[in-house]
Amino acid sequence: MDRITKSYLNVFQAEQSLPDMSESDLFEHFASFCAVSDCYDEEFDIADVVIGEEDDLGIDGIAIIVNGIIATSVDEANDLIGASPILDVGFIFTQAKTTSGFSAEQIMTFLDGVEEFFEEVPSLAMSPELVAAHEIMTAIYSYSIKFRRQKPTCRMFYVTTGTWANDAHILGKVSKRLQRLRDSGLFSEVEFVPMGANELHESYQRSKNSVTAEFTFSNKVTLPDIQGVDEAYLGILPVSEFLPLITDHAGGIRKSLFYDNIRDFQGYGAVNDEIRTTLQDGGAQQRFPILNNGVTVVARGLRATGNKFVVSDYQIVNGCQTSHVLFDESGNLKSDLHVPLRLIATTDDDIINSVITATNRQTQVTTEDLYALSSFQKRLEALFESYPDKKKLHYERRSKQYNAVSGIEKVRIITKPQQIRAFAAMFNDEPHRASRYYSDLRSAVGRSIFNEQHKLDPYYTSAFAYYKLEFFFRNGSLPVYYKPARYQLLMAFKYIVAGKEVPALTANKVEGYCNKICETLWSDSAALKSFRQSIEIVDAVIEGPLTRDSVKVQAFTDAVKSKLGVGGVRLVKDHPRSA
Repeated sequence: MDRITKSYLNVFQAEQSLPDMSESDLFEHFASFCAVSDCYDEEFDIADVVIGEEDDLGIDGIAIIVNGIIATSVDEANDLIGASPILDVGFIFTQAKTTSGFSAEQIMTFLDGVEEFFEEVPSLAMSPELVAAHEIMTAIYSYSIKFRRQKPTCRMFYVTTGTWANDAHILGKVSKRLQRLRDSGLFSEVEFVPMGANELHESYQRSKNSVTAEFTFSNKVTLPDIQGVDEAYLGILPVSEFLPLITDHAGGIRKSLFYDNIRDFQGYGAVNDEIRTTLQDGGAQQRFPILNNGVTVVARGLRATGNKFVVSDYQIVNGCQTSHVLFDESGNLKSDLHVPLRLIATTDDDIINSVITATNRQTQVTTEDLYALSSFQKRLEALFESYPDKKKLHYERRSKQYNAVSGIEKVRIITKPQQIRAFAAMFNDEPHRASRYYSDLRSAVGRSIFNEQHKLDPYYTSAFAYYKLEFFFRNGSLPVYYKPARYQLLMAFKYIVAGKEVPALTANKVEGYCNKICETLWSDSAALKSFRQSIEIVDAVIEGPLTRDSVKVQAFTDAVKSKLGVGGVRLVKDHPRSA
């Protein structure tokens, strides 16, 4: 392995807080991270995509992206599918070898394994991780009627430390395997991606950068000076310049760009059908700028040299529907089609929030939709950053906002979904709901979660507890067997450490209650001891194997609370299980 790749591996291991492991295992983690990052703009847990070594079908990593989110269970997939009228799915597979060559035999084994994975009834043994992924895949295809835009995509990354030389012999064999997958009728696109050391290094660098795009903006007017706004422009942009703004490295649409948009893509109803009809009519395309309200882009970074613009850390805050339909119809668009564009460069969060709200007045904006825009989020971010050294966490209000910041351990970045789940589990006593996809909790936003009257301490406390528990799972201090019950463990930890009497989340007393929990969490030995006590509680109430299905029900939470002596109905008998 070359020195540069070794250096990257060391940095990656530190950032991900991965335990000591063999070089080949670390390389598998690194390769899977880079491959998935090329197709997925959000933060993700590398443990969710790397699979075990036994019965792995020659596959080292798999990620299943459902409507822009990595689904790690059938429940999550079902929640994501149910939340949208359409279904966009991408399958990503990786195989990594520390050798410097590209072995035709090993590549064929990898591709054969992928083909076997998509069999309705696989004939080969599969690891538990692959079985779980296969169940997600099966659930997805049971909703195939929702593939209204396109069938799923399938990308297979074969990664080595060498140099890919377009070997004709290997390409011929690969082509036959890819055709078999295409002939299955399961995919809209099938791609084999060979990655050598150079491609791997470039991929890792891309993963650390915020989204950046360059385009030529000739037909524009500059708006007068506006307080808090660095620059602002109105104009029309050729579609050939617009599409690269919304397309990722893998050729898909960048879901992360619409993070601050009030509404996700709604599929093809009356309005979007009208947009599509216009775009499918060659004569009507020219009228698009006067028929469509266009797109609003807010960028935190902008450089302009003449008509050449470079934007970074940008979001499309209005125009999600238009952008998706343009992307879908990109093959039918003429070069003279133009897209109305409003471009605003500012780092002022209040202005960004007001732009998001004002440009979406045509839709009903609820508290649930705008929870990310509140001052509460800004105060929470500041609180996380106020703690020193090993007590510090980083609250990610904006997608990938810490990517370009060096020296930050990825595991210390807390995303909104993680915060919502951890808080709901630990302080709302709803770990069974947290075990599902977090959208199940969003109806509580503004009331029992992210309530402006809440003290901030419980949010930091639950986030740090989540981080510490994941840390113990990663370094082997706690058996990963208990990971399905991690949210029940957070709830139990609170009661074990700080007692049964929990102050109101709006009361000053809750700060002292949280301090008691944090003092334990900040000590590795004390935290580990209390989490082991939490595991004993779970052991005492679970009957049979501990699975995702067994923890997602109210009865399991009630049984844990009853064992702790804090209420709940005892519905499951004692059944100790050793760690």
